[in-house]
Amino acid sequence: MPANSNIAFIGLGIMGLPMATNLVKAGYSVTGYNLDQAAIDKLVANGGKGAANIAEAVADADVVITMVPDSPQVEEVLTGEGGVYDNAKAGALVIDMSSIRPDVTQALAETGTKRGFRVLDAPVSGGEAGAIEAKLSIMVGGTQEDFDTAKPIFDVLGTTPVLVGPNGAGQTVKAANQLIVAGNIQLVAEALVFLEAHGVDTEAGLEVLGGGLAGSTVMARKGEAMRKREFQPGFRIALHDKDMKIVTTAAREAGVAIPLGSQVAQFVGALKHQGHGGLDHSALLKIVEQLSGRTE
Repeated sequence: MPANSNIAFIGLGIMGLPMATNLVKAGYSVTGYNLDQAAIDKLVANGGKGAANIAEAVADADVVITMVPDSPQVEEVLTGEGGVYDNAKAGALVIDMSSIRPDVTQALAETGTKRGFRVLDAPVSGGEAGAIEAKLSIMVGGTQEDFDTAKPIFDVLGTTPVLVGPNGAGQTVKAANQLIVAGNIQLVAEALVFLEAHGVDTEAGLEVLGGGLAGSTVMARKGEAMRKREFQPGFRIALHDKDMKIVTTAAREAGVAIPLGSQVAQFVGALKHQGHGGLDHSALLKIVEQLSGRTE
């Protein structure tokens, strides 16, 4: 995919805006659309173009990228009135980088293929920092040919683009990713509260833990903020709650037991219902504090 290709980017949120901006920096012509005009204005300020609606954004696009919150929004953007499938040119490559249900992804890919589009699901991991730094892990479902076409774009956005199977496989791997991330955050939170209860210097504690087998990307990226109780969202609890529902449902349908994941899913859901859905998912620390009777 040459750098002079036209890209329409639908969804300029915490993840979408820095991703679209990195594509602009790489030389692509990027036209963005978002429900919030302020986000469009930021993309324009960064060298991109803005559109008044989806139809305008995709009219001349060789590639359409969607990055919106959940399955219903992806369905509306792609198949709704005034959406991508009604307005993009035939043969366009449609890449959904949202995190949604695998079955919805498969259905949307089938519809898109019948209408003459090439469709990939390509959810990402790495959070806001990964999006800004172009260090996302990208899990791709679709054909080898379409993956090869899209790979130059993926290489701009991340460091680990991998074709994991046919349409829907990317979303399945993303569900597994969210299962691991949630469990990892929960254990880092438990370790921090444990260390604090024993009067240990948690900065030093995390430093040495991070250098051993217990170390992880979660600990490296989230540990310091968790120590300081700084939960500005890089990935919101509300979105991780949605993802945990996806993985627990898919596991149940496949007859797979995920006892630890199901417990953490309950904790994520509890935080959301307590009104903390807008906080970063590292706020799982709050649940540990509550269960330990250590809240202020």
